[in-house]
Amino acid sequence: MIEAVGLTKRYGDKTAVYNLSFQVRPGAVTGFLGPNGSGKSTTMRMILGLDNPTAGHVTIGGHPYRKLPNAARHVGALLDAKAVHGGRAARNHLLSLAQLSGIPARRVDEVLGVVGLQDVARRRSKGFSLGMGQRLGIAAALLGDPQVLLFDEPVNGLDPEGIHWVRNLMKALAAEGRTVFVSSHLMSEMALTADHLIVIGRGQLMADMSVTEFISANSADFARVRTPDTEPQLREKLTSALTEAGGHVLPEQDGALRVTGLPLPRISDVAHASDVRLWELSPHQASLEEAYMRMTQGAVDYRSTADQKAGLQQPLPPGAQPPMPVPGQGQPGWYAPPPPQQGGQPFAAPQGAPGQAPAGPYGAPQAPGAVPGGQPANPYAAQQAQQAPQAPQMPQPPASAPPAAAPAPPSAAPAPASAPVTDPTKPEDAR
Repeated sequence: MIEAVGLTKRYGDKTAVYNLSFQVRPGAVTGFLGPNGSGKSTTMRMILGLDNPTAGHVTIGGHPYRKLPNAARHVGALLDAKAVHGGRAARNHLLSLAQLSGIPARRVDEVLGVVGLQDVARRRSKGFSLGMGQRLGIAAALLGDPQVLLFDEPVNGLDPEGIHWVRNLMKALAAEGRTVFVSSHLMSEMALTADHLIVIGRGQLMADMSVTEFISANSADFARVRTPDTEPQLREKLTSALTEAGGHVLPEQDGALRVTGLPLPRISDVAHASDVRLWELSPHQASLEEAYMRMTQGAVDYRSTADQKAGLQQPLPPGAQPPMPVPGQGQPGWYAPPPPQQGGQPFAAPQGAPGQAPAGPYGAPQAPGAVPGGQPANPYAAQQAQQAPQAPQMPQPPASAPPAAAPAPPSAAPAPASAPVTDPTKPEDAR
């Protein structure tokens, strides 16, 4: 178990953590949440003895980390996945940690298999991706088979399969009776992984309770009610009836009603007694992210502002109208419309007129010499035909009159009969 009592840490005139007290119990995954700069990493460093607290103390199993005999066999931690020598292979990195703690070498191969790095064990870690580095850091934390584990952003850089694997790993470790303390900014992942939450803001404790209790304490559940859109008088009638029954009714942007203060069966009874048909009656519970945002909105140090794009926007030409906003865009549940379809094929080009060249694979007419459905026989033929100079056309005599033979000059020798006849219609480079 991890226990912090009155933990305080100051850096000059900056107070990173102030009078922080909590317990992380075994057998559960405890999430450690807070905005950027709230003191989460500083707290974890004090737990591991990397920073000395200005006041208070923190213990692991009743002892400070520095007093634990062979601490690597009792506590495993991942604070910085990049804390690895880049020129050292993954297996050699873990092997050096194992030798320092008296851990057998076969354990190195075991944890490499657990984190899925057995195929790259001989590769240098400087060539690892961010997700592979996270897996190597998790392997180092599991190396001594410790009873207490601390992870700071363990899913950072992992793909969906890796995130799912970490989630199941955390739950499995807690089910074995270990103490698991996880810091993360992914609220959706914490909602699926954590059993208990410790939330801090600006270095002070804000919440220490289960996930279910945290959501209930920092959100308001409501019922979503919808009446037929073609009969707006029913919506007004139901609003009056629910208000008289003690409920609080607010209109939604899409015409539905948000009702608080009444359970769903009571809302159904009131609608039935008022002879109002319902198209929708559904409960809504806030997510962990919504509850977290509501609690910590006053403890955020770094807030973004709107991008005004000063001096970067081009003025509209005279007479041009600004683009019209898309109805519903930006509202919950809005999605971009699908592309137009013609004949069931998205992005299909319109069929050409009779006699037009057949369309290519992307709707454009195929170049001369192209093979239907494939690559053109000579992809540069069209370009050469455009760039090559055309030979002047020779005047053709009428078809009815036989061509008159021009008298040869007396000094001109007769042309040999085997001389090839050139086609004046061909480009010069093709003759």
